[in-house]
Amino acid sequence: MSSEPEQTETQQKALPKPPGLLRSSGVVGVMTMLSRVLGLVRDMVIARYFGAGASADAFFVAFKIPNFLRRLFAEGAFSQAFVPVLSSYREQESVTEVRRLVNAVAGSLGLVLLGVTAVAMLGAPLLTAVFAPGFLDDDLKFGLASDMLRITFPYLLLISLTAFAGGILNSYDRFAIPAFTPVLLNLAMIGAAIFLSPLMETPIIALAWGVFIAGALQLFFQIPFLMQLGLMPRPKVDYKHEGVSRILKLMVPALFGVSVSQINLLLDTVLASFLQTGSVSWLYYSDRLSELPLGVFGIAIATVILPSLSRKHAAASADQFAATLDWAVRAVLLIGLPAALALALLAEPLIATLFHYGEVTDRDVAMAAQSLRAYSAGLLAFMLIKVLAPGYFAREDTKTPVKIGIIAMVANMVFNLALIFPLAHAGLALATSLSAWLNTGLLWRGLIKEGAWKWQPGWRRFLIQIGLANAALTGTILWLQPPVDRWLGAGGLQRATDMGILVVSGIAVYFIVLALAGVRVRHFRHR
Repeated sequence: MSSEPEQTETQQKALPKPPGLLRSSGVVGVMTMLSRVLGLVRDMVIARYFGAGASADAFFVAFKIPNFLRRLFAEGAFSQAFVPVLSSYREQESVTEVRRLVNAVAGSLGLVLLGVTAVAMLGAPLLTAVFAPGFLDDDLKFGLASDMLRITFPYLLLISLTAFAGGILNSYDRFAIPAFTPVLLNLAMIGAAIFLSPLMETPIIALAWGVFIAGALQLFFQIPFLMQLGLMPRPKVDYKHEGVSRILKLMVPALFGVSVSQINLLLDTVLASFLQTGSVSWLYYSDRLSELPLGVFGIAIATVILPSLSRKHAAASADQFAATLDWAVRAVLLIGLPAALALALLAEPLIATLFHYGEVTDRDVAMAAQSLRAYSAGLLAFMLIKVLAPGYFAREDTKTPVKIGIIAMVANMVFNLALIFPLAHAGLALATSLSAWLNTGLLWRGLIKEGAWKWQPGWRRFLIQIGLANAALTGTILWLQPPVDRWLGAGGLQRATDMGILVVSGIAVYFIVLALAGVRVRHFRHR
């Protein structure tokens, strides 16, 4: 039980109605934008201090392993299983039962995470060999990655509990706080690179400590807000609790269904470890840029619609369920399509503006731009997966996404093997994009077949409107964009100025054409 005062049934029912999806998505988007911008600053600092050499490759592997498991378990399968069950309890059970569920999940999840973290720290060299087998022939990279993994892996424990706390807050429509917490990771890593690395015998290890510190900051930051909500957990290990059993049942297949793109990205790292030095870093920097629109818009919309869809399913509101999914798909197309075009058209300028300092060479810019273009081809698919998968998980259907996930993962490996030889690291990124499109198509087809997603009125007009706006955006960028050599030779201020002109002009033209074509904000208001 929480130490907070008990809420009565009347108080629970008196909670304010959830805000509209557009407003909630906007709140999450703004917070996530702040986080992603700071994430780019973080990566700029890392690039400036450590470049794309052996030590950087080693850190990215040591960071990617717990980060991958975080997305797979904490923000992936666990959140997709936990939020629908908690929403169901909130809709149908008393506050006392909700607290019992929270306590049981906290104890059960925490015990598992402690065990996994202890085993992983002891077996760090084995994990490094599994996830980066190409490092086995390089004692420096393998040793560094193993040492840093022992420091970074507890981040999984801390951030999983953070995701648990965030799931509670999201289920009660407190979206801003969980969306803000990633800012603390970026601040901690920037501080570690600038202030801690000069004090270290091996400077790159400071980044690993920055990850550990960030995990603790993110968890403790959310505790006051849980207390304010009256749902501060008092952990109790209880795997027999009905809600815990439902979550576990949903989690196991959801591991594949919701996180296929993350598995594919990790497979890219495994294969990239066999390629020339720098390949892991090139993929990392380009992936980070592609994740900016994905995180700001795709994940923001997905975060908001999952509790809403879960409540609509619990209330048997099939028409509203379908309308919410349709709203989410249109919102993704509105933002995702121009974002993908911009990344493809501005690959070298973006990489040069953000990372071409210190240890990063002209060749690093060119190589990272290749994989960025390949990732941009799948950006829209990555975003659509984020909003289509909740259509299954909100209905507690995890079997269908698992089947689709396995198909997409196998396809990704086939694409990897076919494209890695002619295109090297860029082939790995392109394979990820192709498998994401396959995943998206199968998810969409399944939702239509089951009647969970239905075409709402106005689609033909909407596609024409965004088609015109994206054509205008493309023309504007091609007209204003300086040649690549100018980006490489210019100073940081000149690059930032040129990029600012391009971005502001492109966004202005895009939304002006949308407005002239008849698109209005009120068309995307959905409660």
